Amino acid sequence: MSDSPVIKTMRVVPVAGYDSMLLNIGGAHNCYFTRILVILTDSAGRTGVGESPCHASTLGLLARFQSQIEGSELLRLNATIATLFASDARHQQTAHTDDIHIPQMNPEKFYNAAAAIEAALLDLMGQHLNLPVADLLASGRQRDRVPVLGYLFYIADRNLTSMNYQAGQAGGDAWLQLRHEKAMDAQSVVRLAEAAAERYGFRDFKLKGGVHHGEVEVETVNALLQRFPQARVTVDPNASWSLDEAIYYGKQLAGRIPYLEDPCGAEQGYSGRETLAEFKRATGIPVATNMIANDWRQLQHALQLNAIDIPLADPHFWTMRHAHTVAQLCQEWGLTTGCHSNNHFDVSLAMVAHLGAAAPGDRLTAFDTHWIWQDGQQLTQHAPQIRDGHLELPEGPGLGITLNMKRVEAAHALYTSLPDKNRNDALGMQFLIENWSFNAKRPALLR
Repeated sequence: MSDSPVIKTMRVVPVAGYDSMLLNIGGAHNCYFTRILVILTDSAGRTGVGESPCHASTLGLLARFQSQIEGSELLRLNATIATLFASDARHQQTAHTDDIHIPQMNPEKFYNAAAAIEAALLDLMGQHLNLPVADLLASGRQRDRVPVLGYLFYIADRNLTSMNYQAGQAGGDAWLQLRHEKAMDAQSVVRLAEAAAERYGFRDFKLKGGVHHGEVEVETVNALLQRFPQARVTVDPNASWSLDEAIYYGKQLAGRIPYLEDPCGAEQGYSGRETLAEFKRATGIPVATNMIANDWRQLQHALQLNAIDIPLADPHFWTMRHAHTVAQLCQEWGLTTGCHSNNHFDVSLAMVAHLGAAAPGDRLTAFDTHWIWQDGQQLTQHAPQIRDGHLELPEGPGLGITLNMKRVEAAHALYTSLPDKNRNDALGMQFLIENWSFNAKRPALLR
């Protein structure tokens, strides 16, 4: 297309930020988290950006894709993304098991790479057409703000480690202080929720489980419901409960929670899709997942078994357009649209805002976001805002954000300084429990 801008440069920038000692089934969040920015410039002088989780495999894929992106025509975005999928399929067919580059075979990392590129292209496309990205997704913009939930964690005592966890900001906003401090029981988590609600206006909360014995996590949910009787509160044990445990705890919470997220998983020769279907039949509680329906084949089997009600289609693991297609499917088939989250910077927050703004229909559960744990570390001039429990759609064309390159370079320098750049939640846990190791069927503190 002669009138199409051409992609001139593709820059891949791994970046790092600071995190709290948040507990989950995988251990304790490191004091640092890492992400990748993909920054594209076009022949019209515009800049587009996308963000993804960071892993050496993803960086390798992005390096391989650079030659396919540079020189491509912006208005041929569909064909460009299709060539990435085609080239990855060819690579998987020809790769050998002794290939030192075999990490590129991981389909999750491929989608991370493709998602960051696609988001940057959509950002440029929106700027070219003077439209927000939400208007470029198939349903178009449906709303100007998206409900998001207060994502709560148990927090370990950072003072028990020699790691570089940050201290809270004493004397100011309660959330900015408490998010760095120990919170290991129901009362402490309720204080976190109060501080988050005061700052962001949340009406929904989710507790990250898979940490304590299930009885303790149910107690925490009950404490949250008592403190916020009008709120929608749920828990995500990351499939650490057995099916029998999930049914037992689920019956205690039935009628008081909107859904449970991945209460149980594969066991005794049965898949996670099969056990979740049994859980639903036994309790009548709707099920959300980001563990057993993360691609089209998995989603097909999950729906055939009536195992789930809320697919949490994260745009970083599906791509923005595929995640929007999942939202369309939810609308047409009577499911509920949701979104999963990992630790992220504000480029990802903008991606989630546009995805939610374009999700069709009104069957939309509050989206996950870790942003409240990273608030204040933005890499853009003006980060999207969470007010009254809603993430507001940025104004302006494309993603509606502009990078602050001084902050980007500082975050890149921090990444470069890290001795271990891939995520490893076991490191922090080993300060709490000697020789701790991951076990998918046991909560983190039960060893």
